[in-house]
Amino acid sequence: MTQSASIDPNLQQALENLAPGIVVGHRLIVPGDEAALSDDEAQSIGSTVVAVRRASGAARLIARELLARRGHPPCPLPKTASGLPAWPPDIVGSLAHDDHIAIAAVAPRREAEAVGIDIEPAEPLPPDVVDLVVTARERDGLNDDPLRGRLLFAAKEAVYKALYPRDRVFLEYHDIEVDVAGNKAVVRNERVIELRFCVATHVAVLAFARPAATAAA
Repeated sequence: MTQSASIDPNLQQALENLAPGIVVGHRLIVPGDEAALSDDEAQSIGSTVVAVRRASGAARLIARELLARRGHPPCPLPKTASGLPAWPPDIVGSLAHDDHIAIAAVAPRREAEAVGIDIEPAEPLPPDVVDLVVTARERDGLNDDPLRGRLLFAAKEAVYKALYPRDRVFLEYHDIEVDVAGNKAVVRNERVIELRFCVATHVAVLAFARPAATAAA
């Protein structure tokens, strides 16, 4: 990240090198980030709520910086009808934010065929949400780690973001089984996707799939 960017040093250190070939960055959302939206981006987002536009602008500031690090020229990243950003043809990526932090992950298609990321506050998942998210098998260890539920939630959000642009299949939380120890998730169609976890001041999860030739190498 550039020196002018507002970042959380502890979180950025944890995000570094989550997965080779995929760059990840974050930004603390600050007043004025909404001005980073291009006309196309602002129109695609639609919302006039300042907080929404600010978070979307912050996420795109990060994405543009990560693209520049990959030697990619600046370009708008408007939201598509699916709600996910439209990336350049040679790039896969993902954006996310909570109320305070925006995050982005970017990779060339030769390095990854699917990428999804999510960020959540490092707080326990509300009990009424746990049943919606966690499968029976995933409940092992849930009571031993107050952040396990939040980690599972973030992982499933990241998996959906990674796979939907390619498969166009809507996934419920129970359609995704997360193996935290194995760094992977299995979807109901038996597709397997890799996961990398980051637990610092926030919980972040990166989901990705390598191209077949790369995975076999």
